[in-house]
Amino acid sequence: MSFPELGLSEGVLRAVAEAGYEHPTPIQKQAIPQILMGRDVLGCAQTGTGKTAGFTLPMIDILSQGRAKARMPRSLILEPTRELAAQVADAFEVYGKYSKLTTALLIGGVSFTEQFQKLDRGADVLIATPGRLLDHCERGKVLMNDVGFLVIDEADRMLDMGFIPDVERIVGMITRKHQTLFFSATMPPEIRRLADRFLKEPKEISVSPPATVAETVEQAMAVVPPRDKRAALRAFLRTQVVKNALLFCNRKRDVGVLQRSLERHGYNAGALHGDLEQWQRTETLDKFKAGDIRLLVCSDVAARGLDIPAVSHVFNFDVPTHAEDYVHRIGRTGRAGLKGHAVTLATPEDGKYIASIERLIGTRIPRVDIADIAGAELDEETRKGRAGGRRRSGKPAPREGRKEESRKQDGRKEEDRKEEGRKEEGRKEEGRRQDGRKQDVRKNDGRQKDAGGKRESRRRRDRIEDAPDHGNTPFGKTDQVPAFLKRTSG
Repeated sequence: MSFPELGLSEGVLRAVAEAGYEHPTPIQKQAIPQILMGRDVLGCAQTGTGKTAGFTLPMIDILSQGRAKARMPRSLILEPTRELAAQVADAFEVYGKYSKLTTALLIGGVSFTEQFQKLDRGADVLIATPGRLLDHCERGKVLMNDVGFLVIDEADRMLDMGFIPDVERIVGMITRKHQTLFFSATMPPEIRRLADRFLKEPKEISVSPPATVAETVEQAMAVVPPRDKRAALRAFLRTQVVKNALLFCNRKRDVGVLQRSLERHGYNAGALHGDLEQWQRTETLDKFKAGDIRLLVCSDVAARGLDIPAVSHVFNFDVPTHAEDYVHRIGRTGRAGLKGHAVTLATPEDGKYIASIERLIGTRIPRVDIADIAGAELDEETRKGRAGGRRRSGKPAPREGRKEESRKQDGRKEEDRKEEGRKEEGRKEEGRRQDGRKQDVRKNDGRQKDAGGKRESRRRRDRIEDAPDHGNTPFGKTDQVPAFLKRTSG
């Protein structure tokens, strides 16, 4: 089948031919006719299957009639990341070069002023990330009253990034009856329930089994201790012909650490993650595509949808915690029929994640050894996904043994604290007893001295009945008064 058989307009076919495409991909063959018929579409397709052109080409034809009003876009495309949104905007420029459609790109890291100006002029196609779109809506710069075409792309990625509540708010703002296209690389139950809410009698399209690895990608895995991962990576870079490579880390802070480590060892490396400013991310990607950066250390922000041609290697410096992310990561290489290589550096503690990945892709990842690097084995207990238990030998698993020893140590510490508390309470009680005995001794000593007449208490001495009797002697004349104080007559 060729593109003219899909029913596209002459201008779109001309732009496609000039872009160098002759035959549509499977998802394009199935999706484009259904979209042109006005049906909702639920598409399940891996990244790199051509689904972006699958919805942009018919959208250009459908939207070619009419004109957008100020702040009221006629169509909306939601993307989970800035890079994906920018890539879709580029696709509209390529395929819509012979149409008069206007586009607006709303992503973070870019000045609001320029985006305001585009919205005020009117946008036929609005491409946005959920967060930035809501910012504009709250400022009253975007009205959803005229949206007749909605595309939710990479829905499973939006679920992972926590954008689904924002997507639901945005869909709730669209008051006009609209056509909805819903695309996802995987179809977990949460995404299926979401699609049932947003779509009306959709045409379901699935190309290739979900979570499959392209045959052009050669996989390998080395299991090493955590402290040897950087040395193992450098060994791979020295021994293999690496034209360029993407190196994936699970955490954004580790991206910078690994990138600086590579630079210290003389490698040309850049970094890409979600905390960078948009101009930094764009500049870094452009340098990597141009060959100015050979190694790009990145988070999963680069794992979905980025069209980076001829990537020779993908390195999983960290094993992804979600099995689907493994498929998306290594899908950055081996594209367009080219040979690709995917290398994973695992530690013994990654056993359960590797087991999940191998169940998903339906095959065992080949193990390789690295010269001068001590190898290791995956933790068999975590590899089987067990939370605890014992081995066949009856001995506790290493990790479980460590946990049990830790619990015993905690118990001993708790018992020591209780014993110390009992001792402290005993010392306090002994102190109270000693204070009581001292008080009794003082009382007895006072009574004994009083009985012997050697010492009397002040209260006893000051009693009235103990005062000396001076008879009728006038005050001041007794012998109890010093001579210089006695009164003189006259």
